[in-house]
Amino acid sequence: MTTSATGRISSGVGARTQRLVYGTLTPDSLRDELSVTTRIDLAHVVMLAERKLLEPERAVRLLRLVADLREQDYVPLWGLPAPRGVYLMYEQYLMGVLGEETGGRLHTGRSRNDLKATATAMRLSRWTMDFLRDAVRLEAVLLARSRAHRDVVMPVYTHFQPAMPITYGHYLSGVALALGRDITAVQQAAEGLWVCPMGAGAVAGTDLAIDPARVAELLGFDRPCVHSIDAVASRDVLLRLLGTVTGLGITLSRLATDLQLWSTAEFGFIAFPDRLVGGSSAMPQKRNAFLLEHVKAKAGVATGAWTAAASTMKSTPFTNSIEVGTEAVAAAWPGLQAVADSVLLCQSLAGGARPVDDRMLHRAEEGFVSATTVANRLVRYGVPFRTAHRLVGDAVRRAVDRGSTDLSGLRLPQGTPPHAADDPPLPQAVASLRYGGGPGTLDQGLDEALAVLAAHTGWWRMRHGRLMAATRTLEDTVAAMTGDTIDAA
Repeated sequence: MTTSATGRISSGVGARTQRLVYGTLTPDSLRDELSVTTRIDLAHVVMLAERKLLEPERAVRLLRLVADLREQDYVPLWGLPAPRGVYLMYEQYLMGVLGEETGGRLHTGRSRNDLKATATAMRLSRWTMDFLRDAVRLEAVLLARSRAHRDVVMPVYTHFQPAMPITYGHYLSGVALALGRDITAVQQAAEGLWVCPMGAGAVAGTDLAIDPARVAELLGFDRPCVHSIDAVASRDVLLRLLGTVTGLGITLSRLATDLQLWSTAEFGFIAFPDRLVGGSSAMPQKRNAFLLEHVKAKAGVATGAWTAAASTMKSTPFTNSIEVGTEAVAAAWPGLQAVADSVLLCQSLAGGARPVDDRMLHRAEEGFVSATTVANRLVRYGVPFRTAHRLVGDAVRRAVDRGSTDLSGLRLPQGTPPHAADDPPLPQAVASLRYGGGPGTLDQGLDEALAVLAAHTGWWRMRHGRLMAATRTLEDTVAAMTGDTIDAA
């Protein structure tokens, strides 16, 4: 297959290989790639003109044509052959319209390597902002439900056996705190996304007097790269981001496991509205909380994606690499999207789940979950804990034998007053658990969780504000150069 002259290479790969390497080009895939690439182009052309590496009139023509393509949703490019990928097809179009003397200057001072690394960072930053917005909303949902159900007494389980009394609100605030740490970890993992690779060129920068800091500013990055090899070789930020997002997905899978178990007829702790359950094609009585199964499974998808991306990157040379920059990145996206979907599902599930108060309380009473509280009361009257533990355990065994939940008749050591073994009402037992972060200090845990929520919200607003400001700056700068109004978002 013959192509236009490209220097040393005079022919390209066959049609089948093109499809395998570049995929089948559709209007959606074209838009997805060029929406980011053309925004980088606008910033790059502005910088070239400002550095006098591109004549003003040529810069204006390039800016207007790129802006016009964006305005037309890239329709003029639909159906054009792309034997060497979308970018070179797009560049060929620019040269076809403007001539090589103008269109051929767009790639001055850069390479597809730093361009691709920058586009990946921009896509990831946009995805991360959307993801964190939704994750923070889920954090808020959990805390709102925690406050609403702060007095709903239930047993907490260890080894799938009733252990001690808590409240449903206490459980939800614990999940919210864990989710909050996951969100913080994602924010920290994303820090590398704010460094712009543009300027690194193919791998060793350039001898042209470009201004990478200006491009970084116009695209919403905090700063340009400081090392050309690192800029084009590394996708560690992607791997770290995927790892922290996977951790968040695992947290949600554990929440989903509890909610699914508690929604069974055997537990009956949680009820879901019809909009959050499904029926059976054969069994008319079924109310399946099937959405929770999707949440549990999506954590596995993310874990697999991390494994695939890391395995693809392993043992590659530390330079620009198809394995790292293309294949590993492609492997990561399904994992990121799986957890993003899980977050949205959990917003509905956590918000829609309703505790069955009576059933929770009854099961707590049946499970002798205040037994440790009784033993600790004896400790306060001078009974060694091991002795108290044995005495209360014996009382539980005898109560079970007689089909009762009454621990009265506890065999107390000589000299211990009878009221020392009183079994308090469960709400009182819950309130007494005031040390070590127990449910008696729910307000303290909520205050901390709400402070974390406020910090997450503030971080998101700061980052979003910077990105929006950069978009406006780019639009205004291009408009000032061309006399036209453009949309650089």
